[in-house]
Amino acid sequence: MSHAQPASDSVLLDVRADFPALDQSVNGHPLVYLDSAASAQQPSSVIDMVAEYQAHDHSNVHRGVHTLSHRATEAYEGARDKLVRFVNASSRSEIVLTSGTTESINLVAQSFCRPKIGPGDKILITHLEHHANIVPWQIVCEQTGAELVVAPIDDRGQVKPDELRALMTDDVFLLGIGHVSNALGTVNPVKEIVRWAKECDIAVLIDGAQGVPHMNVDVQDIGCDFYAFSGHKMFGPTGTGVLYGREELLEAMPPWKGGGDMILEVRFDGTVYNELPYKFEAGTPNIAGVIGLGAAVDYLTNLDLDRVAAHEHYLLSYLMDKLGAVDGVRLIGTAETKASVQSFEIDGVHPHDVGTILDHQGVAIRTGHHCAMPVMDFFGVPGTARASLAMYNSVEDVDRLVDAIDKAKQIFA
Repeated sequence: MSHAQPASDSVLLDVRADFPALDQSVNGHPLVYLDSAASAQQPSSVIDMVAEYQAHDHSNVHRGVHTLSHRATEAYEGARDKLVRFVNASSRSEIVLTSGTTESINLVAQSFCRPKIGPGDKILITHLEHHANIVPWQIVCEQTGAELVVAPIDDRGQVKPDELRALMTDDVFLLGIGHVSNALGTVNPVKEIVRWAKECDIAVLIDGAQGVPHMNVDVQDIGCDFYAFSGHKMFGPTGTGVLYGREELLEAMPPWKGGGDMILEVRFDGTVYNELPYKFEAGTPNIAGVIGLGAAVDYLTNLDLDRVAAHEHYLLSYLMDKLGAVDGVRLIGTAETKASVQSFEIDGVHPHDVGTILDHQGVAIRTGHHCAMPVMDFFGVPGTARASLAMYNSVEDVDRLVDAIDKAKQIFA
């Protein structure tokens, strides 16, 4: 990745005032929030939309005939329509609302893979994956006798393309791959990888939890079969998520969960399931959360994700340059193409100690294995300190981080 600075800072955004949680002090210092890869903060428009629903429209969706139920259903299904446009799905039947990326991936593992695979079949993933894109495949392999195969990475934290392609053999049923590594920020060339997989008739699921918040995502252009993402990474509420799936695949898949709303008719001698996408949405959903997610889509769309990406690229380049110039700091994950995340370690200081000392100075980062233990094992560390950027961060935030790291080094000198 080139760290050269743009000729001017004209790409930088100034949206901090839109996010009320950032307007506070922590331990006597103005908050610097650098943990958006775990959960991004929410703009006032999202918070206000959820509050408006809770105060005036709260009711269950789909089955009510009264006014509040109609209002709730209109807002809830309106969010689905926004998500269709947001990722350029072919139809609203392709947008399944879930509790997050983790549930979306488990749905595919249990409903798409489990009925179709057995001994002799393989699921292919990479060494970069979040636990949510590892454990569901391990479980379905244990259930079916299929084999889990892992494509290697290099010392910069990049998937080795030739070796990944070589592993795309006739016995691979599905490839699960992250769009952006949550631990390292590596951006995978998913469109090219999907093309390779399709040449081998391999289905592809993309874990887009870290992709959707930082770049325009067009699922039809990428060509994937499934794309999973979470609301709380993209400035929306927790407990919300999306599974995009190609309609013909979703149509053929059996339900994963049973209950209300995923049915048309229930009798003791058999049940008729609902149409897409409701076949996969059993029970009362997170109505307020989904309405808030729709507001987050509005916020991102109005802001222009291309401009968000330019802002974050500028800051990431600045962050990598500044951290790389600090004696005793080792950058972990230096892929050619990265997005908004930088892991690092400080010689002689445990990551948890780094996080605690930085918090005392009002700087919030994430420390630990980041739900990516195999990545940590690859780099020979128990965990890292991770700074993750979002649209509301600034050059001043990066400077505050570096100053706080200097103080941490002094404490442990």
